[in-house]
Amino acid sequence: MSLLSDTRLMSRADGTGHGGFGLALRAEWTKMRTAGGTGRLLLLAVILTVAVGCGTAKAVKCPDTGCGQDAVKLALTGVTVGQAVIAVFAVLVVSGEYGTGMIRTTLTAMPNRLTVLIAKATVLTTVVLAVGTVTVLASLLAGRYILPGNGFTEAHGYTPLSLADGPTLRATAGSVLYLGLIALIGLGVAMAVREAATAIGIVFGLLYLFPVVTQVVHDPEWQRHLQQIAPMTAGLAVQATVDLPGMPIGPWGGLGVLAAWAAAALLVGGLLLRRRDA
Repeated sequence: MSLLSDTRLMSRADGTGHGGFGLALRAEWTKMRTAGGTGRLLLLAVILTVAVGCGTAKAVKCPDTGCGQDAVKLALTGVTVGQAVIAVFAVLVVSGEYGTGMIRTTLTAMPNRLTVLIAKATVLTTVVLAVGTVTVLASLLAGRYILPGNGFTEAHGYTPLSLADGPTLRATAGSVLYLGLIALIGLGVAMAVREAATAIGIVFGLLYLFPVVTQVVHDPEWQRHLQQIAPMTAGLAVQATVDLPGMPIGPWGGLGVLAAWAAAALLVGGLLLRRRDA
């Protein structure tokens, strides 16, 4: 069904029920699927994430004396790069609609703006989680085959990477959720500022500026606090499988911090969507 047909169907719904949300989901999926460059961006996210993970796994050596590295986190290093593409993708889902003026058609057909926001977030999260699952599993599989050749063997205290291992499963599932939350932050920020370059700059600042500031601060206590509230640093704690007591924040606690950032971005974006004209 075409986007035009979806929009006409949406206009017949009241936006508060009677199929309104289902039609909104269908329309958002159609817009995302037919938008130019969507598939290429997601493919780029997969390639970059897996490639960086493979490169890191290939570059790090574990000598006979041991290295103390977190093998799972090494395999999933590419998430720190792939997240940038996911953030851009999420921003463009919204800013592209504002740029073409399609947002006016969407809000005319579906006056309930909260429904529109939830539909966008649902479709975006579903797509990113699906792509993230493939990406993270591919990175883990690559690490499973590359790392033993660099000394990450059972003789050095490293078992082959496997989802049967509880911490590895948590790191893998957490990394997928991490990418989904990054997408929601991008969506919320883009909904708030509406302009692509500005939104991307804000999201990148949130992700990558905090670690830079942390390195500049010399007080260990302040460093720890910054690491506990920084979206990327806190969120990626979910990947850790060793030395958990020494971390500034626990794995699930860190992911919770990222979820709070995503909720805040969606809240601000949703409030501005309701109060402003299209």
